[in-house]
Amino acid sequence: MLNNSPCPYHLVQSCFTYLATSDFHENNIRVKPDLDALGALGDVGWYCIRAILFAVDYELPKSVKALPGTVFNEAGVLTSCGASLLWEDGKVATFNCSFQANLTMNITAIGTKGTLQVQDFVIPVKEDSAAFSAGIESWFNDLVTGWKTMPSEHVVTTDLPQEALMVKEFSGLVADIKRNGSKLEQKWPTLSRKTQLVLDAVKVSIERGLEPVEL
Repeated sequence: MLNNSPCPYHLVQSCFTYLATSDFHENNIRVKPDLDALGALGDVGWYCIRAILFAVDYELPKSVKALPGTVFNEAGVLTSCGASLLWEDGKVATFNCSFQANLTMNITAIGTKGTLQVQDFVIPVKEDSAAFSAGIESWFNDLVTGWKTMPSEHVVTTDLPQEALMVKEFSGLVADIKRNGSKLEQKWPTLSRKTQLVLDAVKVSIERGLEPVEL
């Protein structure tokens, strides 16, 4: 029986792909089973999963299911794959990652009354800024020939690139422990572990013929 009552809608989609060169496919550690056997999933897929978890406040999904279309190289390493994630409360997410498609780094978060989109969520198009668009209660015009409510565009600038900010954060955490006797920061290992748990579940789902895997 269908439930037609209004309910919150939550969907997250992420995609990170790039077209690797023939030299990459032959020699890069990311395509060697004895060096980085997770391939595209362990490289670009990690960012997709982490972005999804960020969008849901790092709540782990109930289950993970790999999507059709998984591609392996001759050595059995993943070069393209994707998965769907499902939460207990109905949230849904999907991601795709690949070494065989044009450079794309998108994440879209869709709610009942709004949409947030970022087109360069891993490496920004411009080193000193990042952009995103937000649509709130978007709808068509009266003749349905265009949009009545346009998404707003936003740009966030920074004096330091993200790589420098990462080093600054890391060195600050170390200095705080060394100089002030602070305890080890649990945030980053916790988030990394959650990301790895989802990634491992995707791998298991692929190995089991796209079966759902409970977390």
